[in-house]
Amino acid sequence: MNLRDSIKTLGGVGPKKAEAFGKLGIETLEDLAYYFPRQYEDRREVKKIDELKDGETAVFIGTVYLIIPSGYRGKRGQVLKLLVSDDTGSIEVVFFNASYLKRAFRMGARYVFFGRVSEGRAVKQMIHPDFSREEDMETGMLPVYPLTKGITQKEMRRVQRLTEPYYADAEEILSEETRNRNGLCEIGPALRNLHFPKEDEAFDLAQHRLIFEEFLVLEMGVLAARGKVGKGKGIAFDRNDAEQEYIAGFPYELTAAQKNCVQQIKEDLESGHAMNRLVQGDVGSGKTAIAEIAMFKAVRSGYQAALMAPTEILARQHYEGMVRSFGRYGIKVGFLSGSMRAAEKRDILEKLIDQEIDIIIGTHALIQDEVTFARLGLVITDEQHRFGVNQRMKLKEKGDKINVLVMTATPIPRTLAVVLYGDLDVSIIDELPPGRQPIITRCGIPGEKGNLEQLRRRCYDFVERHVAAGEQAYVVTPLIDESEVLDVKSATEVYEELSARFERIALLHGAMKQEEKDLIMEAFARGEIDVLVATVVIEVGINVPNATIMVVENAERFGLAQLHQLRGRVGRGTAQSYCFLLIGNPSELAEKRGHIMQESSDGFFIAEEDLKLRGPGEIFGTRQHGLPDMKLADMARHMNYLSEARNEAVRILEEDPELLKEENQPLRRRVVKLFGEEMTLNL
Repeated sequence: MNLRDSIKTLGGVGPKKAEAFGKLGIETLEDLAYYFPRQYEDRREVKKIDELKDGETAVFIGTVYLIIPSGYRGKRGQVLKLLVSDDTGSIEVVFFNASYLKRAFRMGARYVFFGRVSEGRAVKQMIHPDFSREEDMETGMLPVYPLTKGITQKEMRRVQRLTEPYYADAEEILSEETRNRNGLCEIGPALRNLHFPKEDEAFDLAQHRLIFEEFLVLEMGVLAARGKVGKGKGIAFDRNDAEQEYIAGFPYELTAAQKNCVQQIKEDLESGHAMNRLVQGDVGSGKTAIAEIAMFKAVRSGYQAALMAPTEILARQHYEGMVRSFGRYGIKVGFLSGSMRAAEKRDILEKLIDQEIDIIIGTHALIQDEVTFARLGLVITDEQHRFGVNQRMKLKEKGDKINVLVMTATPIPRTLAVVLYGDLDVSIIDELPPGRQPIITRCGIPGEKGNLEQLRRRCYDFVERHVAAGEQAYVVTPLIDESEVLDVKSATEVYEELSARFERIALLHGAMKQEEKDLIMEAFARGEIDVLVATVVIEVGINVPNATIMVVENAERFGLAQLHQLRGRVGRGTAQSYCFLLIGNPSELAEKRGHIMQESSDGFFIAEEDLKLRGPGEIFGTRQHGLPDMKLADMARHMNYLSEARNEAVRILEEDPELLKEENQPLRRRVVKLFGEEMTLNL
């Protein structure tokens, strides 16, 4: 047998069990070898009953001397109680809903129990422990695996032990040079010591090796998808001061952070190397002005520029603003989206080919095959994290050696940015334009200050007073319509409630037709609507300086980064703005988020906290980036390993860009297996 064999070759794994393992993604022995424990149970020390302490998790051996029949019923269904003793004392072992254990125990027999100890009124207790007969006792550091229906921990451990002799046959994807350079052990011992650790030092080495391997494969795939390591040749824009000409037309002065960003982009664009730059800036920090300056320089150098936004709402806002900004310079701006009529699209496409359009603003429609440019020199993606890798690559491929500028108003944790945008130079706009006041944030958690309805009433009384003073407000809900399953406020429900309070109120959600959404947003921007009830469709794409209040219903349904984005819809004018987070279903996580939002307006700090609370996959949807899930690696806790792996990935690709060397072939196969052929065409 070898690791490529089916799991069915293992004794005791028939078709039904194989199907259950398949739900875990385990088809072969190799899949088993790389199916890692999520935690470990320390069963190295067997304790006496009198040594068991309240609250500890421990293992002991005892004799069952009394069984209270499972027919006894308590509040939690059928209950089975055992009185178990050894030569030092006794303990009560309890199982709820335990009819299936009716014949599992017999009086006078010895069993091993492992679980959490609690002190009852008269006797120690262990509730729902793991157990086995004494002769079947498992000792040591036992792995605990994620499971599915039809597979128990004992079964998983059994098949892993049957596979253990073949761990040594696992394909070594790291060359000897890479292992030596980074102090890594070989793959066989790493797998063995991770599944069945015996010594702490060996376990640490195994964990280091496998986390490093995960990060290395991830980074190799990311860099291959980006198509380069370092800077390649690119279009060199004219060495002039076109950017200063454009800046001179602004009715305000750029902040120091904006000026620094402009200088970095100018140097990139004039260097002759393809610009690959990420501009990170909090909501309202002035990234759009930076994009306009870069596009102006592109046009003044004889090239076209394209800006792709994730939603039609945001794309149209950019388009309308840039028509005004560039019109006085004779620069022609076009718009392209999937909702346009065929005749309108044809007209735009013809003008792009004839270079009658200098700047095109659009949605994903820009990456369609029929979109062709006469002389594309610069592409910009806004709200970068909302696009997949392939989408960004397709836009870049619309020209030859073009410059790329990436913008995001979602501050990205520096740990995650290394993975997602590791090949990009980074500019950070970390100051807001003068005149902006910090947004006052309050979190409404039912408790001492009243129940939820009392908190909501006070909140909307506040909104009513400010609306009467001529200001506007957003109210955001997680759902469009009521749900029988989720206990949350819907947009339609809140809209109907608030319609009794506010005369000029509107409802906006993603299921509406684009024309209807545009009309509502335009009316809100003109001040014809006082209160806009919406779903997260307004997370990006609306800029209304007169809107001073943001109310988020069921704020527990949103992540920290998303709450920060929503809060950024207000505070865009000079008036004091407010954000109210109403917690409908309190939890420890919801309260933590609420306190962080109250204490900080620093988007980068909030992004880091979100990473700690939720993990990278949930925050940015790593799957939409084409990135695989991590099995062992944690970007927040293993940053040092991530840096090591990234440096090694760059070193390997600089020496062997297509991984053609014999020692790199296993690594190449792993990268392609994880990311797919389409994502790794550059290898």
